[in-house]
Amino acid sequence: MNLQRYLQQRQHRIERALDRYLPTTRSPDGLEQAMRYGVFSGGKRLRPILALATCECLGSPTTPVIPFACAIEFIHAYSLIHDDLPAMDDDVLRRGKPTAHVKFGEATAILAGDALLTEAFHVMGDAAARADALRPRAMQALVEIAQAAGIHGMVGGQAADMAAEGMTIDLPRLEFIHVRKTGALIRAAVRTGALFGNARPDQLRRLTRYADRFGLAFQVADDIIDAEATTDVTGKTAGRDRERRKAAYPALLGLAASKDRARDLVAAALRELQPFGPAAEPLRALARHVVGRCGDT
Repeated sequence: MNLQRYLQQRQHRIERALDRYLPTTRSPDGLEQAMRYGVFSGGKRLRPILALATCECLGSPTTPVIPFACAIEFIHAYSLIHDDLPAMDDDVLRRGKPTAHVKFGEATAILAGDALLTEAFHVMGDAAARADALRPRAMQALVEIAQAAGIHGMVGGQAADMAAEGMTIDLPRLEFIHVRKTGALIRAAVRTGALFGNARPDQLRRLTRYADRFGLAFQVADDIIDAEATTDVTGKTAGRDRERRKAAYPALLGLAASKDRARDLVAAALRELQPFGPAAEPLRALARHVVGRCGDT
């Protein structure tokens, strides 16, 4: 399949929906501008696209999943705004642009992140209230996204990541961090698509295992890129993880073994998709794209 064409079509659909859900008035305090800056700063919309691709894989219409896919993207955008803050990763570049706190000030950046997180639940709650026959699936998706964003998912993973800075940790602890910090929201995106796709229990289990391996592979690839690529390539300050002695795969395993790990995880993810046939090709292509990002894997 032509992955670039697929991504462009789905990105366009997601972008229009994100624009529709975000506030449009230009408040003098700059809050709404900061929210839009955080959302419309060049993201590839991987998580919402995973939700759509999973729903498509099951042969179901994707319109009902759109609000939840957009909510996941709002949560992701908020997490990046907060990750870049001086008290967190303290970075001045994101996707080649000044980070939100550099452009709008630290207080406005914090509030923009808070507002995006809150807006995510507004969007999901409103959609669930209107879901009629799909309401049970909508409520389950809302709960799973909340868990993925919170202490047992992304926020807990970020806390563990910060606590591990400067420490020597083993592979189980490293993967404990990244299964939560990066993997939880990816898992929630795939499971949300599966719920709205009316997945059978066996299908949901397979798609969940696909998502878990995909999410971990994605983080391994990110760590490799941070270790190898320049700022022009990453859009972030190159080598930042190494400078801060953050928990990362290349520091623990070395680059070659990290690339092997990414390749093995993607292969395991692809095995879970075998029963879905050609309808799962976008999910396969997305998984292969993960390792393609980090060079000779």
